[in-house]
Amino acid sequence: MEDNPEIRLEDQSDDRPPQHTADGRPAPHSVVRPGPEGRKPRVAVVFGGRSSEHGVSVVTAASVLRAIDRDAYDVLPIGITTEGRWALTADAPDRMAITDRRMPSVEQVADQDGALLLPVDPSNREIVYTEAGAVPKALGEVDVVLPLLHGPYGEDGTLQGLLELSGIPYVGAGVLASAVGMDKEYMKRIFTSFGLKVGPYTVIRPREFDRDPQAARRRVTEFAAVHGWPLFVKPARAGSSIGISRVDGPEGIDAALAEARRHDPKVVVEAALTGREIECGVLEFPDGPRASVPAEIPPADSHSFYDFDAKYIDAEEGLVPAPLTAEQTERVRRLAVDAFEAASCEGLVRADFFLLDNGEFVINEINTMPGFTPISMYPRMWQESGVSYSELIDLLIQAALRRSTGLR
Repeated sequence: MEDNPEIRLEDQSDDRPPQHTADGRPAPHSVVRPGPEGRKPRVAVVFGGRSSEHGVSVVTAASVLRAIDRDAYDVLPIGITTEGRWALTADAPDRMAITDRRMPSVEQVADQDGALLLPVDPSNREIVYTEAGAVPKALGEVDVVLPLLHGPYGEDGTLQGLLELSGIPYVGAGVLASAVGMDKEYMKRIFTSFGLKVGPYTVIRPREFDRDPQAARRRVTEFAAVHGWPLFVKPARAGSSIGISRVDGPEGIDAALAEARRHDPKVVVEAALTGREIECGVLEFPDGPRASVPAEIPPADSHSFYDFDAKYIDAEEGLVPAPLTAEQTERVRRLAVDAFEAASCEGLVRADFFLLDNGEFVINEINTMPGFTPISMYPRMWQESGVSYSELIDLLIQAALRRSTGLR
């Protein structure tokens, strides 16, 4: 690899001034665990990935790279291409933005010549750069991974399992909680088992569809006969509203199933719920998880529902804090922490609810690695709760450094 001033590791002195949070407590990075030989902890910011949310992950990483405290941490940006190659990338967030309604990709900032290898030996946390015809080059040890991947092959427990095998601490949920947070069916099953209210749904599994597509179609029609139209047909394991269709009648079923199965062979069909969309962030502090002020997602008047374009391209400002009563605010914050605990989450979660017309909160889903883009609700909710963007990142890294890998 030729020298590139944008693609490198930097060692910096650790002479940070003391800082404090909004409530006067010492800032999280005032207790940063030093790396080996007294150096600052090295954070691998991993982004991109093989899922359909690749571009969202790149935008998220751009925001994090701008905000992470470089006086507290050494930062190693690592991109995973859509084909799955791990690449050393430029630390260049300005080249990782949505442009002309097009999402960015890792390829825009990645070294094109070589690939990175993560160790699978817990006694060795050293990242190695390999290039055809060249001697592998050690890039130094990584103390913690900040995995900013969304969707399958990153947010679903696969990357978390690799990091567990490698013995490298990482931000966010572990293997089980990540898998649960990705799979809408098992997420709902776990919530129900812990007494959380979910909306009506049914699941069409891959073998069932392959065996008799018409029987699967009839089941959707029968579900609608009980719960009414419209329905929402979703990939069971996808995010950012990708692959979701609103179905207003029987004529739309086949296209909706085909679109969902384009992203995941398992499909979840949900009844429409009438109410307000309320979100709440959960963050792990040293004394346990706490909930942020909630937010409200306004109706997407220019879209049939809150789809991908409504979230990222034509996004409207959400209401932070949500205009709720004090009792409603306290209730949804408590439910968000309950969902965090039910799924055995760590680090962070964004919990999404419907506030029905009868005043009942119904949980829709959790996101174990919510978006951190400039317009994302999770960091906005915490900013309104008194935790700045950079403090938020710091708290997440510190929570990861406090934990060990393995059973816990």
